[in-house]
Amino acid sequence: MITVHGTVRSALDPARAFAYLSTFEHTPEWDPGTPLVNKLSDGPVAVGHRYHAEAEFRGKRQALTYEVIELTASRITLRGENKAVISVDTIDVSPDGSGSKVDYTAEFTLRGWRKIAEPIARPAFNSLAGPAMDGMKKTLDSQASL
Repeated sequence: MITVHGTVRSALDPARAFAYLSTFEHTPEWDPGTPLVNKLSDGPVAVGHRYHAEAEFRGKRQALTYEVIELTASRITLRGENKAVISVDTIDVSPDGSGSKVDYTAEFTLRGWRKIAEPIARPAFNSLAGPAMDGMKKTLDSQASL
């Protein structure tokens, strides 16, 4: 398994930060590695809701189907998969002074014969974190001033 983690501190209050980030279809607004997310389920975010996402990895778009597998007042976990990878993404939002702290963890498990390439692929997966965390901070901070 390949684990990628990042932490962002924002001026946006925790409730608003979590409301924004748990709306998974907002992901393309802050994560350049995920240019497309479409909600497949109706209604407000809930466990069992599904999404179609397209991730950019090494210059190629990969389609994944995600499902919300955990949802609390400050934590959402989604499981995405396709024939090549299983991705479990967890976003935890907590108070940090007058703003919020966001911990983002993505765990990637390569499937089938690809599993042997995990050590070689790890740097490429880790390179996704910086742009995503930078985009998340910029987007959350811009909402704090609204």
